[in-house]
Amino acid sequence: DKSDCLRCEKWRNELLKTSPLVIFMSENLMKSGMTFDQDNMPCMKCDEMRSGGFSSDGVIQLCYNNLFSKGHLETTIAHEMVHAYDQANFNLDWYNLEHHACTEIRAASLSGDCTWFQELLRGNVGFLKHHQACVKRRAALSVKSNPNCKSDKHAEAAVNKVFKSCFTDTRPFDEIY
Repeated sequence: DKSDCLRCEKWRNELLKTSPLVIFMSENLMKSGMTFDQDNMPCMKCDEMRSGGFSSDGVIQLCYNNLFSKGHLETTIAHEMVHAYDQANFNLDWYNLEHHACTEIRAASLSGDCTWFQELLRGNVGFLKHHQACVKRRAALSVKSNPNCKSDKHAEAAVNKVFKSCFTDTRPFDEIY
């Protein structure tokens, strides 16, 4: 347990200094008035099956017991930083399912969550429009946990309603990473 936490902290600190993706997001978050460093990115043990989380008070939680590689941590940090960027730049209401769906679509698409390799590791292999299918699936999975979400269908409907506009919004990137 302690060694997993120490490994998470070591990887996090290295990624903050060396990952082009994490550095790019950090720079864009600073322009938006948010700074992320080891003080507001704690490595912690999580009960749920998730690798990280973002809380509206500006903290990114990193779940050391659910991280299987430094690359996985990099994707997790980038995913949560997209949520932070959205909160800093858009009037995000986390209890509004369409807002929640939009930030999850953007985070899944822009963080590297849905690369072919990540999907291969999950056992999801397909070729046609696979990136979009992965983004929709992962966004709906997150929206399902929203207290205002009544069912799987409700989550999928929220994702489908905002998918096109949110998927094509790649800010702060010029295009999908």
